[in-house]
Amino acid sequence: MTRPVRSLLVLTALIVGAIVTATPLLWMISASFMPTGEATTYPPRLLPSHATAEHYRDLFSRLNFGRTFLNSTIIAGGTTLISVLLNSMAGYAFAKLKFRGRDRLFAFLIGALAIPLQVGMLPLFLFLKSIHLVNTYWGVMMPSLATIFGIFLMRQFMIGIPDEILEAARMDGASEMKIYRRIILPLSIPVIVTLAIFQFMSIWNDFMWPLIVLTDNAKYTLPVAIANLVGEHVQDAELMMAGSVITVLPVLLLFLFLQRYYIAGLMAGSVKG
Repeated sequence: MTRPVRSLLVLTALIVGAIVTATPLLWMISASFMPTGEATTYPPRLLPSHATAEHYRDLFSRLNFGRTFLNSTIIAGGTTLISVLLNSMAGYAFAKLKFRGRDRLFAFLIGALAIPLQVGMLPLFLFLKSIHLVNTYWGVMMPSLATIFGIFLMRQFMIGIPDEILEAARMDGASEMKIYRRIILPLSIPVIVTLAIFQFMSIWNDFMWPLIVLTDNAKYTLPVAIANLVGEHVQDAELMMAGSVITVLPVLLLFLFLQRYYIAGLMAGSVKG
């Protein structure tokens, strides 16, 4: 098989894969503009008979999705900012600071990745209940403020930063915090952006933990609010599609805008260490 033929086959496979992947998303957007009941007709329609934005108006005027969107923004944005700070500080400590038990502690953290997240949900919920953080933003945010994956990703990247730069800064009298702030953070921008994107998307799309912690409808995040639409509006598929579009588009646009940093950070973290 000649090289042009292989390239053509690869390109064709990529195009087919892109179409298969994008079709559900495009139909979801199309269905969100269909009149009520049209998305469930047989055979299914690909385009609305006449486009309408009534479902989006209902979400924001009647179902208070504006407040729900704000909840998700506060929780995902706040968690991402704090997580990047804590994970980068821990990653710096494990990569560049020498202290007793460092390698054993890091090995213990990596081993903890084998424990399913669901195992710790009940103890964590009981702990949050004891300190009165159930049904609060902080209760939703707390489990993701520092993650093993985030620490691992930061450490793997920071190991590749030359020690000579840090030693020169220490000889000039710079404190560890100053080194972290003035040297480590600027050099770690690719992995920081990668972790920020990963964290934001993960928290924004999380359904299980907010469902467990939050009991007040006014504090629901978008995935939980959409799940409630299934129970309240079983036949209104178009309304749920509109809610899904509102949930998906922000993280999709964020990823598309920053994807080159995301890929660069993942590649850097995977080859250094």
